Parts: sequence; C-alpha cells; structure tokens
Amino acid sequence: MNIVFQVIIAVLVFGVLIFVHELGHFTVGKLSGMRVNEFAIGMGPAIWHRQKGETKYALRLFPIGGYVAVEGEDEDSSDPRAFCNVRLWKRILFVCAGAIMNLLLGFVILSILVGLRTSLPTTIVSDFREGATSNAYLQRYDKILKINGNSVFTANDVTFSMISDKDGIVDFTVLRDGKKLEIPGIDFGMQVEEDGTRLINLDFYVFSAQKTFWGSVKYTFLWMFSIVRQVWLSLANLLTGNFTMSELSGPVGVSTAIGQASSAGMGTLLLLIGFITVNIGVFNLLPVPALDGGRLIFLLIELILRRPVNPKYEGYVHAAGFVALMGLMLVVTFNDIVRLF
Repeated sequence: MNIVFQVIIAVLVFGVLIFVHELGHFTVGKLSGMRVNEFAIGMGPAIWHRQKGETKYALRLFPIGGYVAVEGEDEDSSDPRAFCNVRLWKRILFVCAGAIMNLLLGFVILSILVGLRTSLPTTIVSDFREGATSNAYLQRYDKILKINGNSVFTANDVTFSMISDKDGIVDFTVLRDGKKLEIPGIDFGMQVEEDGTRLINLDFYVFSAQKTFWGSVKYTFLWMFSIVRQVWLSLANLLTGNFTMSELSGPVGVSTAIGQASSAGMGTLLLLIGFITVNIGVFNLLPVPALDGGRLIFLLIELILRRPVNPKYEGYVHAAGFVALMGLMLVVTFNDIVRLF
C-alpha cells in the first residue's frame, strides 16, 4: 500500500509541475490574443476532454508532459491571431512563460521552507566531527569563499561543491581574520560504494545565524540562485565527463525519489519539489531544439535578422531535437529501472 501511495504522490507532483508550466504558456497566449487550440496535460490518447470556446482542454493518458497548442506555432497561418502573426515580443514571452512559472513556483516553495526554519545556515565553519582531517587546514570562523574554484554563497553551495568532487581532495578559498587565504589539497577521503557511488567525508559544520525578515529574503534569493547555478554546473560536469550518464535520472528515478521524500515528511518533499521545478525551468530554457530554449533561439535570430527563419527548416531542427531528447529519455529511464533492481 505504501508503494501505491508513493506512486500516487509522484504522479500528482508531476501533474502539478506540468500544469504550472503549461499554465504559463496558456495564460500568456490568451492575454496576448493568440488563438489557443488546445491545453493538454499528459501525452498520448485523451482520457478526458472538454471544448470551451475555441480551446479544447484535455487530460491525456501518460503523465510525462503536456502542451499548449497555439494556431500557427509550427506552420504559416493566415489567421491574424496565429502565433506567427502576433508581435515578436509576445511570442518571446509566450515561449519563456512556462519556464518562468516553474522558477516562480520554486521561489515560492523555497520561501516557505525558509519561513519554516528557526535559523539560517551560513558558510562560516563552526566545528568539526570527531576524527576530522580538515581541522588541520580549516579553522573555526573561517568563511568559505570558494570550493574547487567555484564561488560559495550559501551552505547549499558548500554541500553541492563537496559532493561533486571526485577524488576527495578539495581546494578551499577562505576568509580568515579579514584576509583571503588559499588552502589547496585538503584530503577529506572518498568512499566508493559497490554501485560506483562516491561519498566524500564532509567532516565539518557551519554556523547558523538568527533569522530576520530581510535576512530570510536575501537567503531565499541566494538559495534560488544557488540551485539555478547547480543545474548549469551539473550540465557542465556531464559534458566534461565529471558526471556520467549512469548518474542521470529520468521520470522513473525522479518518481522514486518523490515517493521516498513523501515518506520522509512534508519538508523533505517540498524541498525536492522545489529542486525539481527549478530544474524544469532552467532545463526548458537550454538552447536545445524542441525545448522552449530552442524555440527562443529562433525568435532571437528573427529579432536580429528582422525576418523569421523558414518554418519548414525550423521544424526539421526541432524534430531532430525531439528524437535526440527521446533517445536520451530512453537511456536514463533504462538506467533508472536497472537501479531499482
């Protein structure tokens, strides 16, 4: 029964995140005067639909996506309200709206989580675990500025930079007694699990600061920025080989994580949802064909050249991108299923 509950929670979470994303496109489309033909949650055959005015609203079988079908989005149309005929800034806003809604939802969730805290973590070293090795290099009250060359703004950055390390030997830049100090090659030790997972020995703690209203607002913005940056850094790590394809997760892996988080409590579940929705927002704005970011690139080309790219050729590019994304989805889904067993 617990497994059934976790699956239901995962489907509901995915459904909400998809709905929020598509609602962004839909709202901007309607407010911009575009002819919206369909607003669908899910993919595949429709299990429910209703026509209201010019728009069909549909719930489709597979909860792995959704779409807002706008007249003239993928082909020429003589309709003055078609996507291809409205002003360029409206089209740009329409394409970006889904990702923006996901990022706004992420910010709201992080704000709630910050509001639930009794204090706010800092980046200042407070203490060391028993048997720590880093206390030979780091000192209490050291303010961590960089880890492995990456700037640190929140405690979340400290954790991410540490767990992203592959050999357990980490370079630090700290502020000590008002002076910037480079501390290279701190050996924290690295444990390698049977499945290849690497676990670094994070053997120090950081101080927590008293929470104030403006301090909470500042921390929420920094936390949001930190997560957005993590997505870009993770992509860079993937491209450079620091992360491998086997470490990626698709819908199955993410659904499993959501289910497990739901059993750990509302705070853990909200944190994971916040991370996922920010990831969706950033990922969709990547300049990859078939994604919103890929469509945005063509609109920016039109903005520069003062004329649109031939819809036929743009369609070819997006079709190729879609095939590539589906191939990647199959690979990561296979990896997710293998990890389950």
